[in-house]
Amino acid sequence: MKNHACRCCTKPLRAFSAAAAILLACVAVQPAAAQRLADTIAPTHYTLKLTPDLKAATFSGVEKIDVNIKQPVKSITLNAAEIEFQSVTIYPNGPKQTATVTLDAGKEQATFAFANTVPAGSATLEIHYTGILNNELRGFYLSKTARRNYAVTQFEPTDARRAFPCFDEPAFKATFDISLVVDARDTAISNGQIVSDTPGPGAGKHTIEFGITPRMSTYLVAFLVGDFECTSGQQDGVNIRVCATPDKVAYTSYALGIAKFALHYYNQYFGIPYPLKKLDLIALPDFEAGAMENFGAITYRERTLLIDPRNATEQEKQTVAIDVTHEMAHQWFGDLVTMQWWNNLWLNEGFATWMENKATAAMHPEWNIPQTVAENEQSTLNLDAQPSTRAIRAPADTPDEINQMFDGIAYGKASDVLLAVENYEGSEVFRAGVRAYLRAHLYGNATAEDFWNAQTAVSHKPVNKIMDSLVTQRGVPVLTFGEPAAGKVAVSQRRFFLSPLVHADARERWTIPVCFKTGEQQQEQKQKQPDERQNCEVLTPSSHALRVPAAPIFFANVGGRGYYRSAYAQPQYDALTAQVETALLPAERIGFTGDEWARVRVGKAPVGQYLALVAALKQDPDFQVIENAFNGLNVVYEQLAGTPKERAALSKWITATFAPVYQKLGPASAGDSANTVQLRAELLQEIGSYGDSPQLVAEARAIADRYLDNPASTHATLGHAALIVAARHGDAALFDRLQRVYETSNNPDLENFALRMLSQFPLPELVQRAVVFDASSAVRNQDAPLEFAASLDRESTRPAAWSAIKAHWNSVHRQLTTGNGERLVSAAGNFCSAPARDDVQQFFASHTVAASSASLRHAVERINECIEFRSQQEPQLKSWLAAQPGP
Repeated sequence: MKNHACRCCTKPLRAFSAAAAILLACVAVQPAAAQRLADTIAPTHYTLKLTPDLKAATFSGVEKIDVNIKQPVKSITLNAAEIEFQSVTIYPNGPKQTATVTLDAGKEQATFAFANTVPAGSATLEIHYTGILNNELRGFYLSKTARRNYAVTQFEPTDARRAFPCFDEPAFKATFDISLVVDARDTAISNGQIVSDTPGPGAGKHTIEFGITPRMSTYLVAFLVGDFECTSGQQDGVNIRVCATPDKVAYTSYALGIAKFALHYYNQYFGIPYPLKKLDLIALPDFEAGAMENFGAITYRERTLLIDPRNATEQEKQTVAIDVTHEMAHQWFGDLVTMQWWNNLWLNEGFATWMENKATAAMHPEWNIPQTVAENEQSTLNLDAQPSTRAIRAPADTPDEINQMFDGIAYGKASDVLLAVENYEGSEVFRAGVRAYLRAHLYGNATAEDFWNAQTAVSHKPVNKIMDSLVTQRGVPVLTFGEPAAGKVAVSQRRFFLSPLVHADARERWTIPVCFKTGEQQQEQKQKQPDERQNCEVLTPSSHALRVPAAPIFFANVGGRGYYRSAYAQPQYDALTAQVETALLPAERIGFTGDEWARVRVGKAPVGQYLALVAALKQDPDFQVIENAFNGLNVVYEQLAGTPKERAALSKWITATFAPVYQKLGPASAGDSANTVQLRAELLQEIGSYGDSPQLVAEARAIADRYLDNPASTHATLGHAALIVAARHGDAALFDRLQRVYETSNNPDLENFALRMLSQFPLPELVQRAVVFDASSAVRNQDAPLEFAASLDRESTRPAAWSAIKAHWNSVHRQLTTGNGERLVSAAGNFCSAPARDDVQQFFASHTVAASSASLRHAVERINECIEFRSQQEPQLKSWLAAQPGP
């Protein structure tokens, strides 16, 4: 799943990178009583017939569950929540019995007790029940447009039990025979293809029956009811549809093309054909997750699937491609082969995240996906360097604990670890291991050990030790290298904390591959990608030195693919800095810059040294290199420049350093590459937001006005960047205009972006207006927490936003669902003072948000880190600014 439920998060514009980091903020898993079902009874087949009433927001169900009973029982316990039972009977190898039903709401379980012992063997449970179509964006729920209601599902991780009583754990795989009784004018979509559509029962109804599914887990079941319309195609004998509400079906064609490419790519990569006859991708108006990989019926937020490529930003096109390829990768990794339990969620999400990049890069090499991967890894390394991080595999028993597993560790870190292992093994050997793993567990369940043992057997390398080290230990290693001599280099490792407050040496030590740059690779820099001939050594906890190849320059992270931070001796650092644009690949420049920024954060290097490195990269032609450098620069502005004088001096430096680069690019042209388009927009956004150029701000406002007047007149990437700058310098008239765009636009991307811009206006009265608007019924509760978080992202809006959030708490709280409230709590961690920290703690102590206690601890931790960071580096910044030449 992407974002909370494949809950994979989509990458936003860099303007909201801090908010994105919040969404991925790691939360500690707390011990709790297990809520697992007994393994003495297992389902083999479900027959479901559901009749939803969209007006009354209810549904009725008739269900039969074929079960295998391993030993005689007098009761059967399964999962059920918000279900009202009418009758439960069992047909065993004996007389039919009616059950007495006992509910445990806390454990979300129902127990069926029988007067007589039910013998071992096969039996069928028949259950008649009713339920509600809720407004919580989980289970079987209502998704609404201005015109009508839809009934849709979101079951991952533990919400299938809200739609039908079931054995709601991933290891209890079964087949499903689903039928839906719906209004005559409506259709339905489910995992299987439609095999019959018959009138009745009753007037104005028809019954749609779907083909029996493969063996799969309950969380992958899906059924959706409404007047969906679809765009259709075919690839490798599979019927593919992209579906939406009728008013938005025009935006489905782009995703269809992505899906066709991805299906063929994955058939070839996995060597296992897609196992169903059809694949549907469906955009839903209300959907909390970014997307969800239901087997054969993938569901999405509208903005992650629907797009007009003629008027879309490069980022929006990439987002759709990434989300489609991610969820389609799950059809093999997650659906066909599923983790045994949620503690190994990374087997689903980490692999799909790794695979999305591989497929998207093959489809669009011009997007430079390896640089994007390297840039995203910097965020993950910073996340994993928090004291409160968790291991990739961690305990999770209750629904709350399981929900907290969908974070940047399960997605980002797990993906980066897989990339490091693939880099070490070689891509073809790694693929052979993937194929062996899948073939061994088709339609079944697997563990982490199953995966890394398959890789070890194929590669004949210590992959099991490497992956066990990285998967079971929390944190990120930092490798400190001495000066190379006589073909060797001294190296030490320890756990890295992105906090100057943490000084204790942690016990974690890793077994990891370290890949060095070679002379041959130096000669191949023009290819801009590392080749397969890696020179890797395995560092173990007992290693103190590694062999290094002869090379013109010493660099210990080829391609930026290693999962570690690097610290070099000063001569090697100086040499790398001097040759950063000529000796390192773009992804390596990103990793090198990220390592230096991490050293600044913990006081191991002065902030001026980082700013000098940023200046050395100013002419870099790669958009992601510049964007990554700006990420640290913006934190310097937001957190270190504590006085108006310091911010003014830093603004002058930003303009003086980067305005000439922006001017050199010249005006936008139809022939610009995707990279040039994004680089121009990145520079405009940075200088306009943090520089001191009134001329450039005026230029941005003119571009923004043209874009709003006629979106086709300006490349959307530049139009969006200009709107960010315009909003950050904007007035009430522009605010009103963007609010109207949000309220009236039928384009999901423009609608979403206009809403996001409302949180960027710094005038206190407009900040309050944005919070009040986000807390109203005009904004979907799937979106509101993101907007509250965005308003807390920047110093210019944070104080007024926090005051407005507290003042309007009842309305704000109504917009927080069980799954997304922690985003607001996490966003409060952007403050950087002791009084603000105390206020945040006290407020949330008396205004609780569901499932957010760990997020609050992490937010307070980040505030404390910022306070210490400022105390260490602000004097350094002041001295560095004073030493800069005048205009």
